[in-house]
Amino acid sequence: MKGNKLAKFLPLIVALVSVIGAVLFVRVFMAGEDSIKTDPAVQASVVNPLITFSMWLLYAAIAITLVLAILSLIKNPAALKKTLLGLAVLGVLLLVSYFLSSDAAVYDVQGVLLKDGQAGATSKWVGTGIIYSLILGGIGLFFFVIDLVKGLIKS
Repeated sequence: MKGNKLAKFLPLIVALVSVIGAVLFVRVFMAGEDSIKTDPAVQASVVNPLITFSMWLLYAAIAITLVLAILSLIKNPAALKKTLLGLAVLGVLLLVSYFLSSDAAVYDVQGVLLKDGQAGATSKWVGTGIIYSLILGGIGLFFFVIDLVKGLIKS
């Protein structure tokens, strides 16, 4: 019953979003390329509403996706357990990456030591991201090779 009610309203919502998007697009099209490029008032009155509308659609899509994913996980405890385990493993790998990264002195392209000799937290997190990517890439490559070897053995 509940899904049936939503199915009745969904085409109306899609139609409303489509009409609003079409009206905003036509306004931009009618303003003309030259006036949009040169006149800030035209930009503010024609382009800004289209951008704002697009941003709100993006936010709505993200929110709906997150809510539906969380509801699905809550309804399926086995999937929730797997998801939490996966997030815990990713968290452990992030911690390992953080402790393996360095916040040592940073040099510019000429090899001159930068001011204060320490890069600080930004450098530490950049290093963490690089090491994290390398670890995840290595794990992915490992499983790819295993799958390739299994395929070769079966053939």
